[in-house]
Amino acid sequence: MKGYLDLVDHVLTNGSHEPNRTAVDTIAELSYHYTYDLQEGYPLLTTKRMSESRWDSMIHELLWYFSGEEHVRNLREKTGIWDDWATEEGHLQTAYGRFWRRFPVPGDDQRLPGEAWPGTDNRWTDADDVDPSRWLNEEGTFDQIQYVLDMLAERPHSRRIIVVAWHPANAALSKLPPCHYTFSFSVQNGRLHTILDQRSADVALGVPFNIAAYALLAHVVAAQTDYEVGTFSHFLRNAHVYCGGGERGAWYADHLPELQRRLRETDREHYDEVRAFVEREAPGDNADGKDHVPNLLTQLTREPLDPPTVEVADVPIDDLAYEDIALRDYESHGPLSFGIAV
Repeated sequence: MKGYLDLVDHVLTNGSHEPNRTAVDTIAELSYHYTYDLQEGYPLLTTKRMSESRWDSMIHELLWYFSGEEHVRNLREKTGIWDDWATEEGHLQTAYGRFWRRFPVPGDDQRLPGEAWPGTDNRWTDADDVDPSRWLNEEGTFDQIQYVLDMLAERPHSRRIIVVAWHPANAALSKLPPCHYTFSFSVQNGRLHTILDQRSADVALGVPFNIAAYALLAHVVAAQTDYEVGTFSHFLRNAHVYCGGGERGAWYADHLPELQRRLRETDREHYDEVRAFVEREAPGDNADGKDHVPNLLTQLTREPLDPPTVEVADVPIDDLAYEDIALRDYESHGPLSFGIAV
């Protein structure tokens, strides 16, 4: 996927050195956007291997989102990708699916006069066929995914087909509030277009997962609503490459202009020469892999291969299982390892 490689190159070449809460420094760039046409194939990266356990983890994570569970007790039987942020009992301070499927709705004593909520007389539409209470769960929370499916079926040109995983009161206190915090759908000419907005984007580890997951989400929703998939647009607010902590992170703070000069003067296919400069000059051996720059430079030297395709079974979204999703014709370059900053 060329758009991803362009993102990596742009962040490394134009980003600024930033410390952050993880104690692993970053090279970060603000406000980046790219669009991929899902008719051209499924955008699972081919410049590093993302099949097998990586693919399995991504599917199980998306199915976990659909479940609406606020814990990882079932998810961790399939993958441990959320264990670093969960308690031993499996509790999370923030869970995407909880907000996708069970977004809190204020109780009667918390509503202000004149506000529109399910169950009140104040409504955004007077259409008799729209009953907002149908999106309420028994516990009184709001099912945003069911809302999306119904709106795409009944009012496909609405500009309100949006899902939000961000609750300000939760995000202010959570160890890891949602990074990909909102997405929306639009229908044009019979095609379903998906737009993802991400406040914080780990370019090496997170973004490849996010691209694959939301492209798969687009296929799932398209199958549920009888549309052809359209484009996937990705807006990144803070796109960052981790570059190590301690002395190694400090080295990037001092030598980033030199690194970026070398990148501007070197063609991508020769970025291994820039990697050799980093490995020769930067202190430490990067044994924990938390300096993502070297392996990203190697990834940038690789030519993308033809994209695979994905098939999703025609089953209700709440019945969707791992076996209902199939990856076809995937070939890739070899794996690349990146340490995670918690």
